[in-house]
Amino acid sequence: MDFKGKVLLSVLFLSSFYSIRAQNKFESFLTPSDTLNKKRQNTVIVTEATLASVTLLGLNQLWYADYPRSNFHFINDNNEWLQMDKVGHMYSAYHLGRFGAEMMNWSGASQKNQLVYGATLGFAFLTAVEVLDGFSSEWGASSGDIIANATGTALYVSQELLWREQRITPKFSFHTTHYANLRPESLGSSLNEQLLKDYNGQTYWLSVNLHSFAKETKIPKWLNVAFGYGADGMLTGNLQNDNVNSIQNPERFRQFYLSLDVNLAKIDTKSHFLKTVFSIFNTIKIPAPTLEYSANKGLKAYALYF
Repeated sequence: MDFKGKVLLSVLFLSSFYSIRAQNKFESFLTPSDTLNKKRQNTVIVTEATLASVTLLGLNQLWYADYPRSNFHFINDNNEWLQMDKVGHMYSAYHLGRFGAEMMNWSGASQKNQLVYGATLGFAFLTAVEVLDGFSSEWGASSGDIIANATGTALYVSQELLWREQRITPKFSFHTTHYANLRPESLGSSLNEQLLKDYNGQTYWLSVNLHSFAKETKIPKWLNVAFGYGADGMLTGNLQNDNVNSIQNPERFRQFYLSLDVNLAKIDTKSHFLKTVFSIFNTIKIPAPTLEYSANKGLKAYALYF
């Protein structure tokens, strides 16, 4: 082997060595601590507090500052959007709490502290948003939202206390609809806005892990059955506004779904990097064959629904 070949071989060897070493360090960083690691715990607490504060300050300046302030007040919006917004609050509170608990687990905190200081993250943050709503004359704090936030937190905590695992996971899917073109100011003018505002295209799921309820069977650990809820025909929050604000008045109705799903958290892997990726994407329902039922359209089947 000539000199250039030896140099190239050495470079490749060193590159592989340092790549493996870097991967090992990254894996070690992502691996949860067996005992309480105060440095990690402090990092989690400071990071979560900073992100929450920055987000709330940003909302206050970029969103609420455009509307007049008022004394703190409540509103009753429980009949709006066929409760799709309430289901969204439950979903958000659950996953923010789950991420908070997993971060506390990463620091080696006890299960009690994971639930008390981690799983309540979603409820605390979303309740703070309700306080901002309460001081805005355009909106108002919603008791229904607060109850939905508490429900999402309770869904996570109760499963940890009862089973020490999450057998039922809220998930989300979305498809674009033509309603956004009719009222882009309310339902969004871009895909990013429609993802958050167009409730007609949102579907929320409770994804149930079959193996967890039948551990003695040969059902794959990752296989879930998902029960979904959606709504259609909504141009504004309530039907009265649909009649007033739009010449086209579609009939609003609820939709119920039955589908298959994958629980990414149940896929066996020793890689903590993949476990982290799976944890993030386990918030989303995969496209799968689906049955839909609605009172006005009856039963409908999809080869793939998202």
